[in-house]
Amino acid sequence: MYNESFIPVFAHRGASAYALENSFKAFEKALELGANGIELDIQLSKEGIPVVYHDPQLSRLVGSNKLVNECTIAELQSFKLGKPWRRFFSSYRIPTFEAVLAWANNHQLPLNIELKSTILDNQDALVQLLQGLKLPAGSHFSSFHYELLEVVKRHAPQYETALIATKKLKWDLLSDYKAIDCVHMHKKYYKPRYLEACVASAKTCRFYAIDGSEKFLTNPHTSVVGWITDFPDKVIHVQLRQ
Repeated sequence: MYNESFIPVFAHRGASAYALENSFKAFEKALELGANGIELDIQLSKEGIPVVYHDPQLSRLVGSNKLVNECTIAELQSFKLGKPWRRFFSSYRIPTFEAVLAWANNHQLPLNIELKSTILDNQDALVQLLQGLKLPAGSHFSSFHYELLEVVKRHAPQYETALIATKKLKWDLLSDYKAIDCVHMHKKYYKPRYLEACVASAKTCRFYAIDGSEKFLTNPHTSVVGWITDFPDKVIHVQLRQ
């Protein structure tokens, strides 16, 4: 039921414990620390261009009340990002997905691409993104929104899809979620009930909010295929010292 093999470590929004989330600096730091992949978030600009940013609104990192999808790509890339007292001097900018993908393909670093809420209102842009898309081996899509994963499976079935678990997920009917291959869960779900539901439905799982202190890292369940963490170096270290 359990194995001792190394489980791939995905850096959450890049190595976000060490650099601003979803920035090239965070992605480059994750690569430097030995992460096996990058987790990032995709929103859409007003024109439908995919950008790498977590929140649907810009208030937290930009200080604007605008939504991402209310802004043109030119506006989005003009914003300085960071905490309020550092933002004025910041060199951080919102990257386009195209630029990050080129970087990831150059390094052959897998991506966990989380499809965010703004895409619900422009699914044609997602279809356009998927056409001819070339991702590094081991890449996959994830989302809280099952309908977006259905779009991925319909237009790019070669890529793995993962549903991010919420309280609404019907665990007893997990097999009915035909458009997903995997479930992404907060580490609080690392319990026999949920692990066994994945096994029974022939789905794998990844866990996020991992910080390196979890006892299960050294004896992972066989259904686990990834850890998602702000601290890729710590999680890698725990696994390698076994």
